[in-house]
Amino acid sequence: MSKTVYLKLNQITEIHRKDVVLKDVAEVYCEDKNIQNKCSAMKVKHITGDRKHRYVMSALEVIEKLEQLDSAIQVNNVGEVDFIIAYQPPTPPMYAWQWAKTLFVCAVCFCGAAFAIMSFNNDSGVTEVFGEVYRLVMGQESNGFTVLEIGYSIGLALGIVIFFNHVAAFKLNTDPTPLEVEMRLYEDNISKTLIAENGRKESKIDVT
Repeated sequence: MSKTVYLKLNQITEIHRKDVVLKDVAEVYCEDKNIQNKCSAMKVKHITGDRKHRYVMSALEVIEKLEQLDSAIQVNNVGEVDFIIAYQPPTPPMYAWQWAKTLFVCAVCFCGAAFAIMSFNNDSGVTEVFGEVYRLVMGQESNGFTVLEIGYSIGLALGIVIFFNHVAAFKLNTDPTPLEVEMRLYEDNISKTLIAENGRKESKIDVT
């Protein structure tokens, strides 16, 4: 059987134990299942610290360890060239604190969104526009609570729901939401920055 090992390293993996094996950070495939299991169980790193930390490693380090494991192995890496191990020490779940943070974020988002909408309405004079439209169509002055204001409020809420593609735990379709896209881009940028900073050997500050 072929001893070619195909390796697909993940860009970043969260780990909760100190002994990190290859199957924790990568997908491993080999035609010889014995070699595949042997490689999957190979220790990649032992974390000595007790604090959460992100460790940057190179695929070359993993390939070197695999070749030391069996000199007949040929490694074909189809994943990341550099990858990150994010060590998170095991901690008991703190549901009260998690709910408190969630409620705080929801309150900040609600108040911020409400302020932004009110500022937009005030700057663009939505109340005056609706009043003028109502007077031209109905021939009488608006009392500020007409079908225009009701329709505008309902349409604004529906527009937000459709744009963010998310209602509580339900999604309108299978596409990722704009927030999910932005979070993935943010995580990807963090990972690339960590890898780039780890590879720098200069003693001076580089601001470029």
